[in-house]
Amino acid sequence: MADSCILAPDFWCAKDGVAVMNVVILLGGPGSGKGTIAGRLVAADRTLRHVSSGDLLRDAVKRQTAAGVEADGYMKRGELVPDAIIARMIADLMAGIAGPCTLLLDGFPRTVVQAEILDGTIAGCGASLAAVVLLEVADEILVDRIAGRRACPGCGAGYHVTNIPPRVAGICDACGSALTVRKDDNPETVKNRLAVYQAQTVPLIEFYEARGALRRVPGTGPIDEIVERVRRALS
Repeated sequence: MADSCILAPDFWCAKDGVAVMNVVILLGGPGSGKGTIAGRLVAADRTLRHVSSGDLLRDAVKRQTAAGVEADGYMKRGELVPDAIIARMIADLMAGIAGPCTLLLDGFPRTVVQAEILDGTIAGCGASLAAVVLLEVADEILVDRIAGRRACPGCGAGYHVTNIPPRVAGICDACGSALTVRKDDNPETVKNRLAVYQAQTVPLIEFYEARGALRRVPGTGPIDEIVERVRRALS
């Protein structure tokens, strides 16, 4: 493994002396910072790869993979993409990666049923579930974080009115477009998303905790400190 790797050497497993792909699942409520943390980890280690379920889906549809074409049909009909199709996309991604790699899964699984499907996918690809990291953040903090998020409709850059403010209030630093609030970031929608998270994901947390795979990490404080906590949790 590359010397620059931020994870401990024993984080990798081996089969017949060959490094095996590992999977880390990132759990946490909306606004807990999963994507930000994953981005920091990947920037420091080229053997890591952040895989958000949304990006995975959009990429498969764009590339018109078999799973992407099937998923596109569901989305055009306004239906949810079946869990098994998302799992196939993850399997396709794994099959296309050569050499040591740890996937940081963000957004899948969200339920115990999805976790069981993912177990089969991981085993079928010869990979291993290395850890499940839970970013713990109080609901009231999550609501505050999400309420302050701003997005650039022009270039896609993300900001926060307090934590990551633009140089000029309401204006994107990169392209000068007026920043907007995503429709699903309003307080009422956020509270509903948190309720769904509690209903669906709390059983998933218990599922992985019973297997001894769950690692709880406080998700508040300076971002660099949170990243360091996640690193230690994976060592």
